[in-house]
Amino acid sequence: MDDINREDPTATEQLADDGEQIQTPPAEDREKSNVETLALDIPDFLPVLPVRDVIIFNYMILPLFIGREKSVKAVESSLKEGRHLLVVAQKEENVEDPGVDDLYRMGTVVQVIRLLNMPDSRIKILVQGVSRARVTAYSQENSYLEAHITLIPEIVPENNPEIEALLRAVREQSEKIFSLRGISSPDMMTVLQGVDDCGRLADLISANMRLKIADAQLLLEAENPVERLSLVNVQLQREVKVATVQAKIQNSAREGMDKAQKDYYLREQLKAIRHELGDQEEETEEDLEALKKALEKAGLPKDVHKEANKQLRRLTSMHADSSEASVVRTYLDWLVELPWKKLSRDRLDIAHAKKVLDEDHCGLDKIKDRILEFLSVRKLNPQSKGPIICFTGPPGVGKTSLGRSIARAIGRKFQRLSLGGMHDEAEIRGHRRTYIGAMPGRIIQALKQAGTRNPVIVLDEVDKVGTDFRGDPSSALLEVLDPEQNHTFSDHYLNVPFDLSRVMFLCTANQLETIPSPLRDRMEVIPLTGYTMQEKVEIARKHLLPKKIEDCGLSNNTASINDEALEKITKEYTREAGLRNLERELATVCRKLARRKAEGKKGAFDVKPGDIAKLLGVPRFVEDKKEKRLMPGMALGLAWTPAGGEVLTIEVSVMKGKGGLTLTGQLGDVMKESAQAAVSYIRNRAESLGIDPTFAIKRDIHIHVPAGATPKDGPSAGVTLTTALISALSGRRVKTDYCMTGEITLLGSVLPVGGIKEKILAGVARGLKHVILPLQNKKDLEDVPKDLLRRIRVHTAYQYDDILPLVFEDGKTIRGRHPAAENK
Repeated sequence: MDDINREDPTATEQLADDGEQIQTPPAEDREKSNVETLALDIPDFLPVLPVRDVIIFNYMILPLFIGREKSVKAVESSLKEGRHLLVVAQKEENVEDPGVDDLYRMGTVVQVIRLLNMPDSRIKILVQGVSRARVTAYSQENSYLEAHITLIPEIVPENNPEIEALLRAVREQSEKIFSLRGISSPDMMTVLQGVDDCGRLADLISANMRLKIADAQLLLEAENPVERLSLVNVQLQREVKVATVQAKIQNSAREGMDKAQKDYYLREQLKAIRHELGDQEEETEEDLEALKKALEKAGLPKDVHKEANKQLRRLTSMHADSSEASVVRTYLDWLVELPWKKLSRDRLDIAHAKKVLDEDHCGLDKIKDRILEFLSVRKLNPQSKGPIICFTGPPGVGKTSLGRSIARAIGRKFQRLSLGGMHDEAEIRGHRRTYIGAMPGRIIQALKQAGTRNPVIVLDEVDKVGTDFRGDPSSALLEVLDPEQNHTFSDHYLNVPFDLSRVMFLCTANQLETIPSPLRDRMEVIPLTGYTMQEKVEIARKHLLPKKIEDCGLSNNTASINDEALEKITKEYTREAGLRNLERELATVCRKLARRKAEGKKGAFDVKPGDIAKLLGVPRFVEDKKEKRLMPGMALGLAWTPAGGEVLTIEVSVMKGKGGLTLTGQLGDVMKESAQAAVSYIRNRAESLGIDPTFAIKRDIHIHVPAGATPKDGPSAGVTLTTALISALSGRRVKTDYCMTGEITLLGSVLPVGGIKEKILAGVARGLKHVILPLQNKKDLEDVPKDLLRRIRVHTAYQYDDILPLVFEDGKTIRGRHPAAENK
C-alpha cells in the first residue's frame, strides 16, 4: 500500500506552488470542502475525462496531467459549469483516442479543485472524487466526449457483528502490510481506526493500494459497501502474501550480504595474521610461478596453452581462499598432469611379442596373429592409428588378461575401465566445471594414471552399459572409439581437445547382441569361444597351478598334480568355456594340501586321479555313458552352450493317436519350429523314406530332449530331430558312434550353424567317431585343432539325402532322391 494519508489538505496548497497560472474557484465553492456539499448540484450530463492508469474513488484527492486535446476541452467545459467531470478508465491503456467502446460504463464524478497551465500546453488539475456514477449513454456532439449519467448513492448499512468483524479484519491486514514493508504505521492506523463506514473505509484503502486497473474497476463497480469491503479484504490477503514473499527475499539477500561482509572481514584478518607470520604472500607468488613453469613444460598444444594462460590470469586476480580459486587451481593441475606429449616407446620386436603372448596364453592363435600384424604395421608405419578391437566370449576365457599381455608384449602402460552397469554419460565425457565436485571422465583419468598418451586401455564389459535420464554412455563411446574423431576428443571438464588416436583400445563383451549397432560398427570383433580340454590342462599346468601353489605357501617340490588328475578335475568338476571354476577347484586342492603340511605331515604331496574324489568330493558332472546300441527313435545331436559344446540325446516315441505332436524338455521357439519342419519334411517324403504315409493321422508323436530342467533353443538340432523321427517311424536304428548338427528346411536342405569347434570337442570327449556337419560349415574346420580332427571323422551334407546312407545301421538308401538334391 502507498501512504494512506492522501487526503492531507496540504496537497491542494502544494499544487498551487507548482506554477503561476492558477484558476481558483469562487469563494463560495471553496467553502464547500466536504463531499456531501460537492455532490449537491451534480448535473446528469457531464464532460467525460478518459484516464489510462488510475481509478478514482470517492473522497480521493489527486493531481492529473491532461495532455490530449479532447480531454483539455472537457476540463475547460467543466470549469464553465459547476466544475464537475466524469472520470472513466480506459479498458486498454495503449488506445490513444478512446471511443465509446474503449471505456468502462462505471466511473467517478470529480470536482476540479485547482488548475495549472503547464509550459508544454498540458494542464495539471487537482480533483476530488465526489460520487460513483453509471453511464447510461455517451454523446459526441462536441469536440469532446460527454455522457448521461446516473449517480450511485452511498448506502450506509447498520452496524452488526459481521460488519464489525470485517472492519477489524481489513484493519489487521493493513497493519500486517505496514509491518512487512517496514512502514511506521501509528498515524495511519489512527486514520483507519477512525473510519467506521464500510464504504468509506473500502474506498480509502482501495485508493491507496497497488491494484491493476481491472481489479480497481471491479471495486468501483461494487455498489454494496459490505460487498466492496469484502473484495478489499481479499485483495489485502493477496497483498499480504506478496509482501511476505518480498520480505523473505529481502531478508535472504541481506543475510547473504552480511555473510559476504563477515567472510571478507575474517579473510582480511587471516591474511594479516599470515602476513605477520611471514608465510602468505611469498608462498602464493611462488606457487603461481611454479604453476606457470609447469604449464610451460607440459607440452600443451597451442589452443590448450591459450586456455591455460587465461585461467592462470583469472587465478592470479582471485582471492586465495575463495571457492572459485580452488576450482581453477584444480583445473590447471589437471592440465599440467596430463600426458600431452609423453609417449611410451613401442617395442616393435615381433619375435619378442610372440614369445610373451605364448608365455601368457595357450591357443588363441588368431588373436595372437592379429596383435603381431598390428606391431608389423606400426613398425613399417609409425604414424598408423591404434586399432579398436573387441574380444567377445563367455566369462573366464581370458579377455581382460589378454589385454594385459598385449600391453606387456609391446611395452606400453596398461589401464582397465569397467563399464558394467554404467549409466551416466559424464563417466565418459566428464562433468562440467560448473558442478560441485566436478572431475574429468574416466578416459582422461586413465590417461593421467598411465602417464603416457598411448597406453593400452581395456574397456571391460562394454555390452553391459546402461541408459537412463543421465545420458547414454554408449553414445559417448562413439567418439572415443572412432579413429576419425578421437584425435579431437573433448572432455566436458577440460573443455579442450585431447588426442586419443594413439591409444590402443581393447573392448571386452560377453554378447554382441546388446552392443548398439553404431558402436559395434566401430570395433573389430574377435571371438574367444573357449578352450579345449587339452588347452585347459596345459593352462592349469603352466599358469594356474603354480600360482595357487605359491598362494597357499607351498612349493613345486612339496605339491604337484599330474596331467591325468588335472584332466579329471576339468571333466568332472568344471563345465565351462573359461577357467574360473577350474581355478577355484585347484585352489581347493592346494588349500587341503597346505592343511596337511600345516598339521605336520611330511613328504611331497603328489596328487593322482584317485585322490581327486577325496580332496574335492563327489564329481559334480558325470559324462553320459556312450550307448552300446541306440534304440529306434534315438539320435545324438550336438549343441553349443556358453560353457562349451554338448552332446544331446533326442528321443522320439510314436503311439496310436490322431496326428498330435508333443514337445517336452524346455524347448525354445526356434527348436519347436525345427521339429515341426522335420515332421513336414517326413510327411512329404514318407513313401521314399519307407514310412507309412498315414502316420500323420493315425499316430501321435512325442519328442523329448533329456535334462528337462535346462532350457534349450536354436536351429542346430534340425537334422538330429529329423533322424530321430525317421528312426522312430521306420523302426531303423541310428549308429551309436554318429553325432550330427545342422538346420533342416522343408525341402531337406541342411543349413550351416555356429559353434563348430565346441561341438566337435564335445563329440570327441564323448568318444564318438563320426560327426555330420552342413557342407557350408566345412570352412570352420580350420579353427579346429588338428589333434581333434584326427580323433573324429567329419562328414558333410548338402541335403538330408546325404545323411541317410551314413547314419542308419542297415545302410539303406531311399528309393528316390528329392528333386532339390539334384541341384547339389
